[in-house]
Amino acid sequence: MRAMAIEENKATVRRFYAQVLNDGNLDALPELVADDFIENDPLPGQGKGLAGLVQRVCILKSAFPDLRFTIDDVVGEGDKVIVRWTMQGTHLGEFLGVPATGKTAKATGVDIILLRDGQMAEHWHELDALGLLQQIGGIPDS
Repeated sequence: MRAMAIEENKATVRRFYAQVLNDGNLDALPELVADDFIENDPLPGQGKGLAGLVQRVCILKSAFPDLRFTIDDVVGEGDKVIVRWTMQGTHLGEFLGVPATGKTAKATGVDIILLRDGQMAEHWHELDALGLLQQIGGIPDS
């Protein structure tokens, strides 16, 4: 893959974090994400495809309305972009069965995103879910 295409893929992923995850701009999704998008780690209740990604963003934003992702690193290789990120938000809505607590939570994670024809086509991620759930009271802090 040519270097310019890798940079374009990284730019698409950065736009997704800035416009969709941080700003909640769902109207940007059809340009950034393929209709047949595959989520390899869906949230409970999340459907398939682009519509499922809309659900995922809505689940996150309803649980953490002030949710902000900070991109710590972005690496592009071939048709994949890897993002190491930190998220922070105030838990003001139900998340993973945990009722709103009003607590601020911070978690780190890594996303691997496959791009096809300039759009996000598939997603895998690792998240410090244990730490996040401990911060919002879903799991006792040992």
